Amino acid sequence: MADHPETDLDIARNVIRIERDALEKLETGLDGSVARAADLIMATDRHIIVAGVGKSGHIGQKIAASLASTGTPSFFLHPTEASHGDLGMVVPGSVVIAISYSGESRELVDLLRYCKGNTIPLIGMTRAPDSTLGRASDVVLQMPVVEEACPNGLAPTSSTTMALALGDALTIVLMARRGFSREDFGFRHPGGKLGRSLQTAADYIASRSEPLPLVQETASLHDVIIGISEGRKGCVGVIDASGALTGMVTDGDLRRAMLAGRTDGTATDVMTANPRTIAADERMSAVIKRLTEHRISNAFVTEDGKPTGLVDMKDLLAEGYV
Repeated sequence: MADHPETDLDIARNVIRIERDALEKLETGLDGSVARAADLIMATDRHIIVAGVGKSGHIGQKIAASLASTGTPSFFLHPTEASHGDLGMVVPGSVVIAISYSGESRELVDLLRYCKGNTIPLIGMTRAPDSTLGRASDVVLQMPVVEEACPNGLAPTSSTTMALALGDALTIVLMARRGFSREDFGFRHPGGKLGRSLQTAADYIASRSEPLPLVQETASLHDVIIGISEGRKGCVGVIDASGALTGMVTDGDLRRAMLAGRTDGTATDVMTANPRTIAADERMSAVIKRLTEHRISNAFVTEDGKPTGLVDMKDLLAEGYV
């Protein structure tokens, strides 16, 4: 009776199993070379340069990006371009990380010679310490010999997964040594959600140019309605003669006043006195949490009691903060 052919799911699970086994071997085999590599990197104030060709090059680009975004200035250098002038990017004090599972990538040879001739510290990521790359390296981050998940044993799969994980491991070791914080990470990712959440309220309002919806305490209800309509935030802040925020009028406040038959009077007659406000140095993550927990649609940012900006939940949703 013929064996049943493997299904797509069987094949996919087998790939993951093989790569998982490779990572387990990598973890078991880790030694003090990781710390020595970190020592080399921490000892320089120059860029860390990551190099590799083929799939190792793609992994190298990711490692360089991860290092750069976590406090270790780094960039990727293509070995072929290095041989045609880009070796000038490798200056004294730089540290090079070269990736080649076999350790015999021909395209790396010029870079390896340059590092040796200019006393550039070299960290090699390879399975073979006795290879060309291994022998040229000051520190070898050795990967175990493992089976590739490719059925032909050719396409880099398990080997590139290990290189990626090893690069991540080195990155996190360096983060720990530097005491790299969430705030540090957010500072380098201002366009991401985390970076935005780590902004202060002052940072947030600094990028906004629309005028604040404000009325004086003596403003008529007619003027309050116009202020809410023109401001398009569903509210106005109420200020006294000195410019200090004393209250806030929302659409809901107006509806309740009209239902109660109050159509005359001033802003002070319908406002919510001493509304919740936001301190200028408060993190946006804390602001969002507070607004959400208390079901507040908007709140004014104040400094010395005076309104300097407005945080509106609809804007935060539209801009990806929430």
